[in-house]
Amino acid sequence: MLIETKSPLMLEVFQKADLVASTQTTVLLTGETGVGKSTLARHIHLCSGNRDKPFAAINCGAIPENLIESELFGHEKGAFTGAISRKTGRFELADKGTIFLDEVGTLSLSAQVKLLYFLQDRIFQRVGGTRDIHVTVRIIAATNADLRSLCSRGQFRQDLMYRLNVFPIEIPPLRDRVEDIPLIAGNILSRLKQVLPRKVEAISKEVLEAFEKYSWPGNVRELENLVERALILENSSLLTPMSFPPQLFVHQPGCGSDLININLPLSQVRKVHMEAIEKQYLQQMLIKNKGKIKDSAQQAGIGERQLNKLMSKYGLNKNDFKNR
Repeated sequence: MLIETKSPLMLEVFQKADLVASTQTTVLLTGETGVGKSTLARHIHLCSGNRDKPFAAINCGAIPENLIESELFGHEKGAFTGAISRKTGRFELADKGTIFLDEVGTLSLSAQVKLLYFLQDRIFQRVGGTRDIHVTVRIIAATNADLRSLCSRGQFRQDLMYRLNVFPIEIPPLRDRVEDIPLIAGNILSRLKQVLPRKVEAISKEVLEAFEKYSWPGNVRELENLVERALILENSSLLTPMSFPPQLFVHQPGCGSDLININLPLSQVRKVHMEAIEKQYLQQMLIKNKGKIKDSAQQAGIGERQLNKLMSKYGLNKNDFKNR
């Protein structure tokens, strides 16, 4: 195992990953946004017999629909307007290695057909081409969406889902593996210090305790963003509560002394609680409306511009709520 963990849930995840790594079996990684699906995919590749071969990662949701087939499978000169020369696709570039298809649920139906064809016969044709191309490549796919639900809505092919779901591995959210939070935060700090030279040497006990109580809707990615921000702002050797957004230190506003940080002045405690309530309200509104800004703003009684401003303040991304 190349990644440290103390969580029983993650130990089980890595046990499965290590077992499948030695095979060429197709793997489907599932879990919320930011849980570390790309990290696990690379771990599987590095533990495989193809570790010295290419690892090609592509975010299917980040490529325009009209370009995704060309990106994956390449194209011939003149295949479409702007195709001034032949292009080699990711599948060819990853020959003998691993291709990681992140956000596979966003693939267009036409791209799904070509992927299904490849999974069945291990051959494909470049866009605009007629020659069959054979490559030996291991596929690891990942999604934060429910593929079965997408299938029922006609947005994802059921036969492709079965082809991808040969060896499923579900990665638990960060809130379900709090044992790993100090370890992950420490590793993030060490890695970021290599590119952001700062005097910071450690994260305070108070911060780590708050980390363990926080719900982490953005999971590991949110943790990394918070540590990076704090590292940029902090000039001392220790990251303290003052290095982080105040709402991080209130987890479920209500009664109880465990929810009050007496190391903060009363004015900031009041501000912290109000901001925490506001953030949770916005999260629930976005969940209710599947991330739709217009509907959420109308129901909250505010303008879309104000909602976008508040979402930016609290680090909320509408895409994180589309499938929740």
